Amino acid sequence: MRAVLFGRLRLWVWVTATLLLAACGKPPVYQQESFVFGTSVQITIYGTPEADAKAATAAVLADLDRLHTRLHAWHPSDITRLNQAFAAGQSAQADPEMMGILQQAKGYAERADQLFDPAIGDLVAAWGFHNDTFAPVLPDPDKIKALVAAHPTLDDLRFDGPNVSSTNPEVNIDLGGFKGFALDRAASYLRKHHIYNALINIGGNVLALGKKGDAPWKVGLQHPRKPGAMAVITLGDGESIGTSGDYERYFEVDGKRYCHLIDPRTGWPAQTMQAATVITPASREAGAISDALTKPVFIGGIDKAVGYATRFGVKDVLIVANDGSVYLTPSMQARVEWLITPPHVYRLR
Repeated sequence: MRAVLFGRLRLWVWVTATLLLAACGKPPVYQQESFVFGTSVQITIYGTPEADAKAATAAVLADLDRLHTRLHAWHPSDITRLNQAFAAGQSAQADPEMMGILQQAKGYAERADQLFDPAIGDLVAAWGFHNDTFAPVLPDPDKIKALVAAHPTLDDLRFDGPNVSSTNPEVNIDLGGFKGFALDRAASYLRKHHIYNALINIGGNVLALGKKGDAPWKVGLQHPRKPGAMAVITLGDGESIGTSGDYERYFEVDGKRYCHLIDPRTGWPAQTMQAATVITPASREAGAISDALTKPVFIGGIDKAVGYATRFGVKDVLIVANDGSVYLTPSMQARVEWLITPPHVYRLR
């Protein structure tokens, strides 16, 4: 059996802007990058004095780091504390912030027919993705069958004042696939501090504020099988773009790719496509939706992509199929500037 491990997380979307210094009277572009939530985080601010931009960026990154520590799925955290209580059949206290995150995720899980469902942490762990590094080893099929049969979902959660409990002891929350909510928090903070032109990138999920001067912000779409971008897409004020792909965290065994996007119905990594991208319209939940929606689009497959997008009020969808062909909605097609022409392009309807 030949096993190949791919442990480095690659970004699907990255900011095309670069760090520029104020010169010749031109407004400055301030950019800072960090590593939070196990991925690259990049904040780019346009037209704000450097001292103000630096202070705002530092505050946002500090809050993201706090959330990362608090929501970690396998290091000791508030999430592991809740999971331990659920496994013991007990309730646990959760503050308003935690309650809000869980309730928001639960609502999205219902809309996604549980194809997005952070309650399947044990399945993710069984595939070796609950580690800072992971080994290319297939799990015990009987263990996977048992976890699927237990059918843990966020619908099992019960909220009672400051307490949360689960009717299913197999619920194990992993919010690693729901980092998009942090985009909305970061955007809210920047707006409150009078920063209206910025680009926030958390692991390839990007939210745009305003413009970069007279032009809209542009992001590049990473080709899922080649280095570099396959296309460039513009983002309007408040819009967010998110992608799920099989090229991010995966390993290969005997030439077959197993990614971290687990289908809760089978317990096995989805192999429906190479990547799914959506653009969500401006709202207070644009970032969260851009992250959550890509899971049912990816796992549900090409035929169901538009249906799930419609449930979330999204029109812009792009899919890279397993053969490299691209499927996209008419509205997405109008946004895309190809850098690498796909072998075939089909419209999603």
